[in-house]
Amino acid sequence: MKKVATAYVFTCTLLIISIWCGVAIGSVHIPIEVLWNQSVDETAANIFWKIRLPRVLLAGLVGASLAIAGAAFQGLLKNPLADPYTLGISSGASVGAVMTIFFNISIPVVGLYALPTFSMIGAIITMVVVMSFAKIVDRSLKMETLILTGVIFSSFLGSLISLMIALSGEELRQVIGWLLGSVSMRGWPYVQMIIPFVIVGSLMLWTQRRELNVLLYGEERAKHLGVNVKRSKYLILVGGSMLTGAAVAVSGTIGFVGLVVPHMTRMIWGSDHRHLLPLSFLNGATLLIICDLVARTIILPRELPIGVITAFIGAPVFSYIFYKQRRGKEVRA
Repeated sequence: MKKVATAYVFTCTLLIISIWCGVAIGSVHIPIEVLWNQSVDETAANIFWKIRLPRVLLAGLVGASLAIAGAAFQGLLKNPLADPYTLGISSGASVGAVMTIFFNISIPVVGLYALPTFSMIGAIITMVVVMSFAKIVDRSLKMETLILTGVIFSSFLGSLISLMIALSGEELRQVIGWLLGSVSMRGWPYVQMIIPFVIVGSLMLWTQRRELNVLLYGEERAKHLGVNVKRSKYLILVGGSMLTGAAVAVSGTIGFVGLVVPHMTRMIWGSDHRHLLPLSFLNGATLLIICDLVARTIILPRELPIGVITAFIGAPVFSYIFYKQRRGKEVRA
């Protein structure tokens, strides 16, 4: 119990520090006094409330969404290399966004929200197609079938994105910028857009925390212990897909967060999903806020895409996990 309390106190403290660093540090320094007295520095106050704070909150929500979805998928698939992109959901969301840019699609009703709207539609359609195809191949919907189906569809959707990039002209920079991932210049509307999906998706995964613990021992044993395995699979897949689609819709493709954060959280604080899910949520927010801070300050006045920073962190960690997993199999053999 003491370890759990320490974990939450440490994680929340780290998140609060990262939020303040994210809003205070940059080309314009924000004094702490603007929190209660905007007249101290009106320019700094405007930057804080209209630019920095929504950007930091959006980065935190995107990171939290990807991390908790990654933790749930890793538990469901019993594979530390799984993340929200395993089932091709991110690729589907990216196709929706790239098609919107490529064909210059605009809808009067949704206005500026056309891009995230089509991104979300792409994610949902991909989830439905992947699960339907996997069920046709294997009616029991085994995890290996889902992974292979996700890889197949992800490859196909990736080829569609490559085709549109090859055919694009003036849209090329915008398409590439979206695929690299960013939370720059999104503002409060995007924060308001992602919040409902974060709440609903996270609650769906939270309700399955005990089922995820039981599923670690295998589907057959979980059935004997009274778990409705098929229902749990659907809830986890839908909740995780909703979170991933929402994250990609507002920020573009940001990789490795859903892989790195749950794995590191599990190594430090344990694999009990009652605590792994919320701790991954908090740590995911912290990581992406810090990555965004680095992305916009490391080569001032220019700004790097946040996806570049997460890839620099994620690729070595991914290699380490893969190496450790392979070495473990060789030792057991």
